[in-house]
Amino acid sequence: MNLTNYHLMNFFEKFIFHLINFFKNLPSALWIFLVKFSKGFIRFFVKLAHDTVDFFLIFKQGDVWTKLSFVFMGLGDIIKKRFLQGFIFLGSEIGFIFFFFQFALKYLKDFGTLGQVVETEYIDEATGIIMYNTADNSMLILLFSVLSLSLIVLFIAFYIISVKDCYKTEKMLKEGKPANNALQTIRSLRDENYHKTLLTFPTVMVVAFTIIPLLFMFLIAFTNYDANHQPPGNLFTWVGFQNIKDVFGGNQLKSHTFFYLLKWDFVWAFFATFSNYFLGMILAIMINKKGIKGKKMWRTIFVVTIAVPQFVSLLMMSKFFGDSGPVNLVLQNMGLNPIRFLTDGKIARRMCVIINMWVGIPYSMLITTGILMNIPSELYESAKIDGAGAVKGFFQITLPYVLFVTTPYLITQYVGNFNNFNVIYLLTTGGPKSLHLYQAGETDLLVTWLYSLTIQYQDYNLASVIGIMCFIVSAVLSLIVYNSSSSVKNEEQFQ
Repeated sequence: MNLTNYHLMNFFEKFIFHLINFFKNLPSALWIFLVKFSKGFIRFFVKLAHDTVDFFLIFKQGDVWTKLSFVFMGLGDIIKKRFLQGFIFLGSEIGFIFFFFQFALKYLKDFGTLGQVVETEYIDEATGIIMYNTADNSMLILLFSVLSLSLIVLFIAFYIISVKDCYKTEKMLKEGKPANNALQTIRSLRDENYHKTLLTFPTVMVVAFTIIPLLFMFLIAFTNYDANHQPPGNLFTWVGFQNIKDVFGGNQLKSHTFFYLLKWDFVWAFFATFSNYFLGMILAIMINKKGIKGKKMWRTIFVVTIAVPQFVSLLMMSKFFGDSGPVNLVLQNMGLNPIRFLTDGKIARRMCVIINMWVGIPYSMLITTGILMNIPSELYESAKIDGAGAVKGFFQITLPYVLFVTTPYLITQYVGNFNNFNVIYLLTTGGPKSLHLYQAGETDLLVTWLYSLTIQYQDYNLASVIGIMCFIVSAVLSLIVYNSSSSVKNEEQFQ
């Protein structure tokens, strides 16, 4: 297709054209993403190899105190009168040794088996009381092993920093330059290294409350931790890739459920995102149109749905459209058959999309309102001079401008709807249940299915696999779409 034919298309033809091209180019975009990811992975290990070589060169080129710092962290700094840094490094080494032998070792030694001693009961001969033997706990072994390994990795990084710091001090002294004392180091943390001061605490919190739980969840996917393997009475063990094989064809029912819900998840995310987005935009344009009176009143009316907590609105709608709810009672009083709004699979899915508009459109309206106010009025005046009407102005000026600004928002909304727990669970709790699905309902998304598997059925291993799949799908699609958008390619200007 040449450029002339493309410019002759209307907006919907262009939209279909771009949509077809997106799905046509998706495999190549995915391949490019994997190639870039692989290259980044390789660069990481190449840099790691170079850093390892540099680390051993420090041992070769350093003086005796630098060499001793490989064994006693911070010793070189202490000898060179950098007492604060030296004692911090030395104290961290002593603390780590105590932590490793008093805590980490007793869990890491069972990491390969996740425990062997099962809890059993026996009757104490002296008292006749039922007693329980000291048993292993697979979950605690796995959890504390992950924690211990994470702290070991952090300690190794801190150990490397201490050695490099000692060698850097040695080189400065050899060159006749004074090394930073404790006061200068503290001042640097408030000056040129202030970013390190600000980011240290948030980084520690991310590692403690995000990365370590994610690693724990990831490892659960390679175990048989389910309702039949509950420690300490029944220990769970490593099963390799069996759970992943079950999801991808090894178990027909689980595999069918996963792909059935994944397809619905994509459909739901698409309609839940774009229905709210475009209808919210249209609503904002209508309210902002010149000549409309009471703009503040109209905005206030629609914002009321935001002011009311979302879970209240959703629970109210769930009762309102229930089989015995007010809507069906009115239909029955009119002599009509009740409609199974939330208990018929196909109808329930449509109702989820429609009710989601009620709670989602006002957000899009508010965001779009702010953008519309910043579109230069000269663009519309020029379009009118050229003979463009309101519809053409919308498709040629308003929509491209808003899309350019809100593409990152659209991506986050799509990912948010892909994992939208609140709307589905509060409306239908994932129901109606179906015999052709494994412990799931017709309106379940992957995230609500994951919740049911965890809370109701204790299938933690399968739930972990589903969580990993949700992360991969959301991350890959988000990165591909975001990096392909004009918001990134032309972020310095609007075209």
